[in-house]
Amino acid sequence: MPKSAAPAAVQTGLDPRRWKALAFIAIAQLMVVLDATIVNIALPSAQSDLGISDANRQWVITAYALAFGGLLLFGGRIADMWGRKRAFVTGLVGFAAASALGGAATGEVMMLAARALQGAFGALLAPAALSLLAVMFTDGKERAKAFGIYGAIAGGGGAIGLILGGVLTEYLDWRWTFYVNVPFAVIAALGALSVIREPAETRNRSALDIPGVFLSTLGLVSLVYGFTRAETDGWSDGGTIGVFVASAVLLIAFALVESKVRAPLLPLRVVTDRNRGGVYLSLGLATIAMFGLFLFLTYYLQVVKGYSPVRTGVAFLPMVAGMITGSTQIGARLMTRVPSRLLMMPGFLVAALGMLLLTQLEVDSSYPALILPAEILLGLGLGTAFMPAMSLATHGVRSSDAGVASAMVNTSQQVGGAIGTALLNTIAASATTSFVASHVAEATSKPAQQMLKLEAMVHGYTSAIWWAVGILLVSAAIVAVFVNARGQSGSASAAPSEGEAAGDSPDGEPEPVLVAMH
Repeated sequence: MPKSAAPAAVQTGLDPRRWKALAFIAIAQLMVVLDATIVNIALPSAQSDLGISDANRQWVITAYALAFGGLLLFGGRIADMWGRKRAFVTGLVGFAAASALGGAATGEVMMLAARALQGAFGALLAPAALSLLAVMFTDGKERAKAFGIYGAIAGGGGAIGLILGGVLTEYLDWRWTFYVNVPFAVIAALGALSVIREPAETRNRSALDIPGVFLSTLGLVSLVYGFTRAETDGWSDGGTIGVFVASAVLLIAFALVESKVRAPLLPLRVVTDRNRGGVYLSLGLATIAMFGLFLFLTYYLQVVKGYSPVRTGVAFLPMVAGMITGSTQIGARLMTRVPSRLLMMPGFLVAALGMLLLTQLEVDSSYPALILPAEILLGLGLGTAFMPAMSLATHGVRSSDAGVASAMVNTSQQVGGAIGTALLNTIAASATTSFVASHVAEATSKPAQQMLKLEAMVHGYTSAIWWAVGILLVSAAIVAVFVNARGQSGSASAAPSEGEAAGDSPDGEPEPVLVAMH
C-alpha cells in the first residue's frame, strides 16, 4: 500500500487495532463489575448447599472485597512495571481459574479461598484494563468515546449483574454465577493476546517499593474490613474502633514512606494534583450513594413489592439505559468541548434529584410513577459524571504512572462501596428500629403488625436515601472546588501538566506524559 493511502491511524502513530482492543477490555471490565453483584443474588442458595453458617456468610462477600481493595495499588504498580497487557491477561486467566474453583466449591473453606483469589486477580486486572485505555487512546475525541463505553459498563454492569444473577440462580444453579466468568475471561484473554499492542515506552521499570506494598495493602485491608465489621458489630464496638485506628496509622505511615523513597508505589504527585484528587474524592463519595441505592432498592422491590430476582433485575434496566446514554451520548460527546466540571457537577446534581425522588418511597409506591423516573435521572446523572471523571483520573498523568493512577480510581470506588454498604445500612437499621418502637402500640392485629414491619423497613430505606442525596451534593461541591481542568482534548505529544518539565522519571530521564491539560 502506498504511503499516501496508509490509514490515518498509522500516519498519526495510533494503534490501528485499538478499537478491537477496546472491545476485549470492555468484556473484561464487564466481567469484574458483574461479579460485584451477581454473587449477592446467589449467596442464599450457595450458603444452603455448602453449609455456610449465618455468622460466616458475609465472608463470601468480604473475602473478595478485602483482597480486591487491599491489593489494587500493588496491582496497578505491577501493571506499570510488568507491562499492562501481560498483567491484563494474567489477571483474566487467574480470575477465570478462581471463578471455576468457586463454582466447583464443595465447602466453606474452598468457597472463601476462591473468592479471595478472585479479588486478588481482580486487583491486577482492573487497573491494567483502565490504564491500557489511557495509554492506547491519546487523541482527545477518541479518548472520549473509549472512556464513554468504559464508563457505561462500569456504571451499568452492577445492575446487569442483578439480572444475570437472578436468571442463572432461578433457572440453572448458583454455581453458574461463577462459571459464567470463564467464557468472558477466555474471550477477553484470547482477544487481548491477538490485538493489544501496548506502547513499550510507557512502562515504569523502577524497583518495587516493598515497604509501600506492605503498608498500603495492610492499611487498605484494615480500612475495608473496618467498615465491613461496623455493619455487623456496630460503630462503637472496641474491635471496630481498633481496626480503624490501625488503618489510620498504617496509611499515614504509607504516605510518609511514599514521600521519602526514590521510586514510590504511589507517587504523591498522582493524588496531590487537584483535578485527580477531586476526581478520587467525588467518585468515592458518589459510589457510597450508588451502592446504597442498589442495596435498598433491591430489598424494597423484592421484600416490600414481592418482585422475583429476575423481575428485580429487569426493573433496574432503565437506570442502566440512563447510564449508557449519559456516558456515551452526553459525556463522550461533550468531554472535548466543555470543562470536565461542567459535566461532572451537573451529573451529580441530576443524580441527587433522582435520589431525592426515592425519599418519597412508601409501601404502595408506583414503579412507573416514582421509581422509573428516579432511575432514569440517576442513570443519566451518574453516567454523565462518571465518564469524564474516569478519563480525567488518568489525563495528564505520567505514562509510567497510568497503572497506579487507574488503581486509585478503583480504590476510591472500592472503599466507597464498603462505606456505603456499612454506613447507609446502619442508618437504615437504626431508623427502622426507632419507627417500630414509636408505632408498635398502634399495631394490635397481625395484619397491622405485618404492615408496620413493611412501613418501618421503607422508613429506614428513605432515611438512608436522604443521606445519599446529601452525599451526592457533597460530590458536586468537591468537583466545583477542586476540578478546574479546562478540557480533555489533546494528544500524546502535548506538553506535560502539573507544572513540571517533560515528565522527569524517577531516574531523572525525560518521560512521556499521556495527555496534557489545555
